Amino acid sequence: MKTVWIINEYAGSKYHGMVFRSYYYGRELVKRGYKVYVISGAYHHNLKIFPKITGDFTFEEIDKITYVWVDVPKYKNAHDKKRVYKWFKFGAKILKLPIEKMDKPDLIIDSSASLFHIYSANQLAKKYNAKLFFEVRDIWPLSLIELGGYSPSHPFMRLMDWLERYGYKHADKVISVLPNAKAHMMSQGMRKDKFIYLPNGIALEDYKESTPLEEEIKNKIPKDKFLIGYAGTVGHANALRHLIDAAKMVKDRGYKNTHFVIVGNGKDKEYLKNMAKEYDLDNVTFIDQILKSQVSSLLEMLDVCYIGLINQPLFRFGVSPNKLFDYMMAAKPILYAINSGNKPVEEAGCGISVEAENPKAIAEGIMKLHDMSEEERRQMGERGKKYVIENHAYENLVERLIETFEKSEEKREEMSSTLV
Repeated sequence: MKTVWIINEYAGSKYHGMVFRSYYYGRELVKRGYKVYVISGAYHHNLKIFPKITGDFTFEEIDKITYVWVDVPKYKNAHDKKRVYKWFKFGAKILKLPIEKMDKPDLIIDSSASLFHIYSANQLAKKYNAKLFFEVRDIWPLSLIELGGYSPSHPFMRLMDWLERYGYKHADKVISVLPNAKAHMMSQGMRKDKFIYLPNGIALEDYKESTPLEEEIKNKIPKDKFLIGYAGTVGHANALRHLIDAAKMVKDRGYKNTHFVIVGNGKDKEYLKNMAKEYDLDNVTFIDQILKSQVSSLLEMLDVCYIGLINQPLFRFGVSPNKLFDYMMAAKPILYAINSGNKPVEEAGCGISVEAENPKAIAEGIMKLHDMSEEERRQMGERGKKYVIENHAYENLVERLIETFEKSEEKREEMSSTLV
């Protein structure tokens, strides 16, 4: 039995909260006969339920995955400076993992956002003669430089730049969730043949666990309208102000049976409500956040699903939003208002892509979808579902991961035999 260690300071589980990617990796690897350890911080701001810890390292079995919760310093929020101290602490502590309680790894997957454990992961890989895969979910420090306004010459940015290059240099493979990150990674010293694109994924079995909407919520959604819906965080980054502008344009163009449903909470919600009130819009309904398990039931009621993001230079590397996959799994046509380096909706043929932050383009896209036949929209939705299962189901992503690992093992064996 091969053993995989997944080192992810921000790993969660289905029972503790985000981030789920390492959990789903682990679940699929276990099904295929691997022994899996997920090594995570016992405290981080994405967890909804914190594990009970009994020392520096607490072991917990979750769905046949062995979690190793590392005791780390707590911090108030994502912007607390103590969070930086936690990065260093986690990186240092994993060098002292109690190996007597663990199986030695054949493969170590070190997953960023934080870069501060890639050095330790490489030391562990060397110590146990394991393959090292460096998984990059956020491109640091570039994200902080372009979005946070930090100077590249800032000492902390330079440290992270060194760690990024270190990871690309020493890893056997580099996994990216972004399809167009390869050129950037190569500019930072990664060899071309190390790159693997493994996007964000979906767990097919979780979609079987749908929970019906409460009647109170159902009654808020018009039954006799052409429904355009959004479900998720109602924040500035989601560019929903432009959807409200588009709702006004659609109404002014005489599309009286078109209605917009925005489901979720966030900092922009009151602002959007005031916009709709100021425009005197009776074609927009706001609904509070629903359970994740209820999203499928909501999407069944919609005719079109909307996803948008504000313009960000970093999107040139591509995007991989989980919300998009929920829409595709619901087999609904999608209006995609994101300026990104990849075009998943176009690639899948499951909707219309329009310019981000452009209310006129959004309105025209909605009217175009409205004017299509029901059969055309149905076929769009089916193409999206087929695409997301083939390209984003975790069972398929993990098959690609295993194939890459096995090939790298074969190469190592070939090299060993030539040296004998």
